[in-house]
Amino acid sequence: MEGSPMERMKRTTLVHPLPQSSSSSPAPASLHASDQTKPACPLRPSMTLQGELVAQIPGLAEVLKGGSWTQPTCLCCSSNNVEPLVLVQLADRIDPVTKKWIISRLEAPMKEGGAALLVHSGEDDGGNVLVLSAPRCTQLRVTEDLGMWKPYMDGNMVAFSYDDRKSFSNVDDMQVFLTLAERQYVVKYQLDSLRAKKDRTIPGVPESRGVLFARESIFQKLEKVGVVKAVIALHDQRRLGDLAKAWYSGGQLLGQPLDSIQAYFGTSVAFYFSFLDFYTWALVPPAVLGVVLTLFPVGSGVTHNAAAQEPDEDEPGIPVSGLVLQAMFSMLWSTVFMEAWKRRTAVLSYRWGTLQPTERYAEPRPGYKGPMGRNPVTGRPEPCFPDWEHKLRVGISVPVVAFFLGLVALGMTMFYYFEAVARHFHEDGGTWLSVPLLYLPSVAHILYTNVLGTLYGNVALGLTEWENHRDESSFQNHHTTKVLLFNFFNCFAVLFHIAFIRQDLALLRKRLASLLIVTQLLNQCTEVVVPFLVDRIFSDGTKKPKEDDPEEDRLRAQGRLPPFPGLFPEYIELLVQYGYLSLFSCVYPLTAVLLLINNITEIRTDAFKICRLFRKPCSAPVSNMGVWQPAFEVLGFVSVISNCWLLLLSPGVRRFCQEGGFSSRNALLFAVLVEHVLILGKMILAFVIPDEPGWISLKKQELEFRSMQAFNQQLQQ
Repeated sequence: MEGSPMERMKRTTLVHPLPQSSSSSPAPASLHASDQTKPACPLRPSMTLQGELVAQIPGLAEVLKGGSWTQPTCLCCSSNNVEPLVLVQLADRIDPVTKKWIISRLEAPMKEGGAALLVHSGEDDGGNVLVLSAPRCTQLRVTEDLGMWKPYMDGNMVAFSYDDRKSFSNVDDMQVFLTLAERQYVVKYQLDSLRAKKDRTIPGVPESRGVLFARESIFQKLEKVGVVKAVIALHDQRRLGDLAKAWYSGGQLLGQPLDSIQAYFGTSVAFYFSFLDFYTWALVPPAVLGVVLTLFPVGSGVTHNAAAQEPDEDEPGIPVSGLVLQAMFSMLWSTVFMEAWKRRTAVLSYRWGTLQPTERYAEPRPGYKGPMGRNPVTGRPEPCFPDWEHKLRVGISVPVVAFFLGLVALGMTMFYYFEAVARHFHEDGGTWLSVPLLYLPSVAHILYTNVLGTLYGNVALGLTEWENHRDESSFQNHHTTKVLLFNFFNCFAVLFHIAFIRQDLALLRKRLASLLIVTQLLNQCTEVVVPFLVDRIFSDGTKKPKEDDPEEDRLRAQGRLPPFPGLFPEYIELLVQYGYLSLFSCVYPLTAVLLLINNITEIRTDAFKICRLFRKPCSAPVSNMGVWQPAFEVLGFVSVISNCWLLLLSPGVRRFCQEGGFSSRNALLFAVLVEHVLILGKMILAFVIPDEPGWISLKKQELEFRSMQAFNQQLQQ
């Protein structure tokens, strides 16, 4: 015997030399023929076949020492090494028949409905681990399906074509041609694209739970019935250590290795950190203005109480001229900031090869349902769902979301009502026994908000599933929009109530300052300090590799990390920050200063968190921030309205109108006029600034011209 299964796996180290095709020493025909007829889990070839292969193929003996990778099914996939990319955790006591069937579907060619992947079965047939990689041809074909751009021989970025693959730079070296994040997404893409060819039952699973219908997603079904517990993109510890040193642990305070982040974590993560970095630097001008307006109020012409010759206690501390300057600057800053970010997005997406993704030509998302038909563009069989019914379902979701927003407003109204009742009861005749009643409305409102948020999260996900979106990006955008509206309304409803219903700008300033200071400190603590302590104190022992099987345990240790929660909490935090700054900065000019201090540390803490505390995320290549970009733009337009009305409600502006003989009606009309003029100016400024640099537009036109020429040449032939 060769030892325990763990020891055999340790010797193979999961990076195995593969057979090389050579014209001088061709691989035997039996090797490639056996790929079509071999058993589902070829961990132990027969001794006769093993001896023949070892004698003729250098390096194969090392592969066959333990559990081995399945071999490629075509000649173009030969490679020196097999790189472990994705770990699939199966049920603890999986039936070996089920595992063999899964492997057979994963290794089958795409033309036979398989995923065309390389599979390492772990310890043995009954183990609960699968390690996946992808051969070269699979990686190249998925690159074309995703519409990714890659460097052409002339140095330009061009949409990749499999038929013209020899004209692209470094196409023979997949470690250079595709980033680690892209190679891992290729595997995930193939898993999501794996569909049942006909109605059948999953082997080893009871028929009551394991029925697969034609074109149903196999891996989604396996996850639903508990056969697949998790699909985990594997960390490369050496690269991760180098990235961490250049990113957050090397003492570097300014700048980020964005290209390295994109290569390791993917474009979605890279776009978030690029936006966080860009936004942090953009906070410098409003922070400087806020400091000037706060430290030099006399030079700015403070509005004084005419009777007492002292500053009005109700005045938020900013003169009328300062309020106007802050409001005008906020409008200009938000517009220039977003337009400049769009241009930066275009440059980054071109550099990262995601300028024009073609998701609409790819396989539909696993949850897409409908009667079987054919895609009118690609001709592939897939579920077909009427577009009118999809839009109708999206429309029906709108009043449901509005109903929950109404429940948020109802909860806030009831909070203020019962708070006033408790306060009056205590003031009228209460004793020390009635003091706890003063805190009861706040506690009840917090509980109400948390319960409602949890309920709405489930409803939003269910609604988005019911809407039946074909593309994964469309599904994520609609789901994010629903949750975003609820969170935004929940965060800003109280501030809008204080500003425009109670019209108490002094209270608004105090509430905003407390939110900026307390909330950000709590966020930093809960997001990093607590997970770090848990990671160090409670989980450190489970992550250390065991002495007898370090390679196996390193892989399993990654599965014990919590799943990455996604970028939604990070983006919503930035959006709330942006709302504080753009909507209410004229009331509290030091907002930008506090946000700047917070974000300088936020970059490093977020980097540490994604590198150390969670599993490695695996996401699709994207060309921008998705739905978050229009969310920031819409907030910029709302800020114009908010600042105009805050100016109108300011005690200094009211006094100025009274002294100037303006009636309330005329002041209101003037505020509406100013608001419309500022919005028009914002739209003109956004139109004047191009969304992408001129050279990017030229690259697009050049690509379109080349495509037209190639098409004409095909017609002439």
